[in-house]
Amino acid sequence: MIQTLRRHHFRLTPQRLEIVKVLAVSEGHPTAEQVYDKVRKKFPTTSLATVYRNILKLKELGEVLELGFAEGGNRYDGNKPYDHPHIVCLKCKKILDPELPQFQDLTRELEKSTGFQVINHRLDFFGICPKCRAKR
Repeated sequence: MIQTLRRHHFRLTPQRLEIVKVLAVSEGHPTAEQVYDKVRKKFPTTSLATVYRNILKLKELGEVLELGFAEGGNRYDGNKPYDHPHIVCLKCKKILDPELPQFQDLTRELEKSTGFQVINHRLDFFGICPKCRAKR
């Protein structure tokens, strides 16, 4: 992300670097508000608008994947900023990135059978995670 920002001549302010860090190390697909909460611990004067602007820039540069959910708002993936499947817990809203190597084969097969060129895609699975099932 930092190299991309440099390549596009964005200033690397301490707040921007912290936003990048939070997104890069996060495995939970945080909301902008969760990124904001973490950044504010180190930079208390940072605004939520600053976090949103930076996430939008990173998304436009292809460095962050945005996942929109009707009930839970948008979540962001800085680890895998490309199309890939997700599994979402309906109770706690945890999101994981399952490893499905055959997924790329499915995309190629879909293109072959329909003649479409797939530009992007989204495949989400919904269920109840083991931790939430144990609480029942």
